[in-house]
Amino acid sequence: MDSRFLPLPVRRLDIGQPADTKIGQAAPEAQTDATRYRAKATEAAVKFESFFIAQALHKMRDSTKAMADDDSIYKDSINSDLLDLADNMVADQLAGRRAFGVADAILRQLLPPAAAAPASPPEISVLSKKNPTGA
Repeated sequence: MDSRFLPLPVRRLDIGQPADTKIGQAAPEAQTDATRYRAKATEAAVKFESFFIAQALHKMRDSTKAMADDDSIYKDSINSDLLDLADNMVADQLAGRRAFGVADAILRQLLPPAAAAPASPPEISVLSKKNPTGA
């Protein structure tokens, strides 16, 4: 099968959620307020990205219709309801894959950053280790 027709991989933002449990590991803990907040924030961010993409598609279609000549096929409003529905479905799919990155940007602002790893000690340069006398 041609790789052009394969679905795009889903990009996920690492926001500190535990990875899927593997065989032999304990079941995930009950949802806390923080995990419910993360889930609601993620859902809202993806819905907003879908709305944003749908509005962009609608505006592009409207501008194409406005710029079209009177005898153009784009000037006709036949099936415009179905085209709007198709635009919304495309927007939902793109938002689910986080194609535009709007949801990721919103989540970076809403959610606290994941616990940072402890900083490593600063590197000591070779020059500072040398004897000041040059010996």
